[in-house]
Amino acid sequence: MSVFPDLCAIKLNCQASAIELFQRCQHESYALLLDSAAQSHENCAYDIIFRQPELVLSCKAGKLKVSTDKPSKLPPAPESSAELCHYAEQLNQLSGHYSGPAELPFQGGFAGAVGYDHGRSLEVIPEFNADTYQSPDAVLAYYSQALIIDRKNDRVWLVAPVDQLEELTEFWNQTTKPKKAAAFQLVSDWQSNMSEQQYTGKFNAVQNYLLAGDAYQINLAQRYSARYQGSEWSAYLKLRQANSAPFSAFMRLPGSAILSLSPERFLLTDAKGQVETKPIKGTRPRFDDTYRDQASQHALLISEKDRAENLMIVDLLRNDLSKNCEPGSIKTPSLFAIESFPAVHHLVSTVIGKLQPGRTALSLFNGAFPGGSITGAPKIRAMQIIEELEPHRRNIYCGSVGYFSQHGRSDTSITIRTLLAEDGQLYCWAGGGLVADSTASEEYQETKDKVSRILPVLAS
Repeated sequence: MSVFPDLCAIKLNCQASAIELFQRCQHESYALLLDSAAQSHENCAYDIIFRQPELVLSCKAGKLKVSTDKPSKLPPAPESSAELCHYAEQLNQLSGHYSGPAELPFQGGFAGAVGYDHGRSLEVIPEFNADTYQSPDAVLAYYSQALIIDRKNDRVWLVAPVDQLEELTEFWNQTTKPKKAAAFQLVSDWQSNMSEQQYTGKFNAVQNYLLAGDAYQINLAQRYSARYQGSEWSAYLKLRQANSAPFSAFMRLPGSAILSLSPERFLLTDAKGQVETKPIKGTRPRFDDTYRDQASQHALLISEKDRAENLMIVDLLRNDLSKNCEPGSIKTPSLFAIESFPAVHHLVSTVIGKLQPGRTALSLFNGAFPGGSITGAPKIRAMQIIEELEPHRRNIYCGSVGYFSQHGRSDTSITIRTLLAEDGQLYCWAGGGLVADSTASEEYQETKDKVSRILPVLAS
């Protein structure tokens, strides 16, 4: 039985960019842009715009809420947010028939943002910090319409309900330019939730846990905040110009907005069940001077410490993938590759696998969330220590943004270099994995390097 409408896909004769197109709906609640902003990066194949969802699943304080105009047609919804992915998986099976090119990455299904704190529903984590955010811990919405910009073939596809095709084609093909978004400006300086001295104290506490054998690696982050006024979309455009990244995203929620300039893929699956994850662990700053920049890149490539950190997370992710992948299918085709972005060089590895029969992209996501590259190893103990030492919760930071198409394909990011805007307040985080031979001053500087193309850009 189909609960959601039958879909088709048609090619539009549209010359506008993804940014220009999203401008038309950026003010709408649950409008979502998955933005392959890094023009030359190998993973920048598609931009996808989602709007006007049929149904919204949102989680807050351990409770799952379902918002839809067709409640009588749905299977009973669980109350616990721990069942978010399982319920979305169940609903994806109620998708209508799709007629269109089989190669399109999205053919109806779920998309949205799952914050780091959704991990509290999946694992036993103590609560040292109150939840001071209005924004939900997670939002997954069922979208029956999507605009897909195929960048490699220079085509624009509209996926939409059959009976809305004419109306939506007219909406996207309109020649009238949308109103420009209001300007954006900060109205206070950025403030961190810990001084360098406080960071050093927490760094020392991490070292004690590492030496005691509680963990091998722990990700410690600081949070910056500032007051602002104006359009969050305008802020995203400023950030995008200065800090383009292959897994960028903007999502408008009813009372907040997510602005993500992420360089990191979390999980990719295809319709045949092939799986890929690309953890980042290891960072060096970029320099305008070519010689210094190359030296910084080389120092990262040969760093035994960074390679060891990266390998720890690769092992963690291999274990996470094994929960839902076929035995023997998990391999590591690339270790310690350098990927360069506007602010930093990163050390990136690639892990692949094959889903077991009966397992889906949502099963995989649920079993691996949150990503090990932003927790530490072992994951649950690292998360418990993070909760103890960080002064505030993370919300969207170190969570994930992406989609889960009903035909099996999915692609999700790790939401680093990501900001949350709500109630006139802008939040931005930066962290790094600490190991036994880390030094406080270098790790503190690394957190600053990671936001060097974010905080000053919005302050100017």
